[in-house]
Amino acid sequence: MKRLFFYLLAGILVLVAGSASAQTTFSVLGDSYSTFKGYMPEGYANYYPDHSKDVKSLEQTWWKLLETKMGWKLDTNNSWSGSTICTTGYSGNDYTHEAFVTRTALLGHPDVILILGGTNDAWADSPIGEYKYDDITVKDLKSFRPAMACMLQKLAERYPESKIVFILNYNLKAEVDESVNTICTHYGVPVIELDSFDMENGHPTVKGMEQVAAQIAEGLEEILK
Repeated sequence: MKRLFFYLLAGILVLVAGSASAQTTFSVLGDSYSTFKGYMPEGYANYYPDHSKDVKSLEQTWWKLLETKMGWKLDTNNSWSGSTICTTGYSGNDYTHEAFVTRTALLGHPDVILILGGTNDAWADSPIGEYKYDDITVKDLKSFRPAMACMLQKLAERYPESKIVFILNYNLKAEVDESVNTICTHYGVPVIELDSFDMENGHPTVKGMEQVAAQIAEGLEEILK
C-alpha cells in the first residue's frame, strides 16, 4: 500500500510539473506603449508611469493584462520609449542604439514574440525607403521598409521555435500600414491591427490599456487556434 501511494504521488508530481512547463511564455519588443519604469532594462527610456496622468500601476499595462487574459507568462519586455523600428528617429537623428532592429537579440527564450512598433516611425516621419529583402546594408536600415524586413529576418533566425506576431497601431500613416502588412506577408508573420482605443497624449489610458489588451487577446486566439 505504501509503495502504491508513492507511485501515485510521483505520478501526480510529474503531471503538475508537466502542466507548469507547458505554460506559454511571451516576450515584447516595443516602444513607449509597452514601457513601465523599473521593469525595463537599465538605461532605457520609459513613458509609464511618470509621463502618464492615468496609468500608474504595472497591473494596468496592456502586457500584464494580456498575461492574465491568456494565462501566459511574460519572459522579457524589451521596450524603449520613443524608439523607431529603423535607425532614423525624430528630427532625423540617429536612433541606432535604441532601434527595434538593434534590440532583436534581447528577448529571452519565448514561445511567442509580440512586436508593437512602427508608431514612432510614422510620427517621426522616418524615411520609408524601398522594399528590400536581401543584402540589406547599414545605410538601408535608416529607412523603415528595409529595417522592418531586417528585424523580422533577425527574429526568425534567432528564435526559430517562436511564433512572431506584429501588432499594428491604428491611425498611422497609410504607407506605414501598407508596408507592415506587405513585409509581414512576405515573412508569414501575422498582423493584429488595433482598432481605436482611449488615449491621453497619444498613449493608452487605463481604459485604453484594457481595450488594447482585449484586442490583442482576441487576435492571438484567432491566430493560435
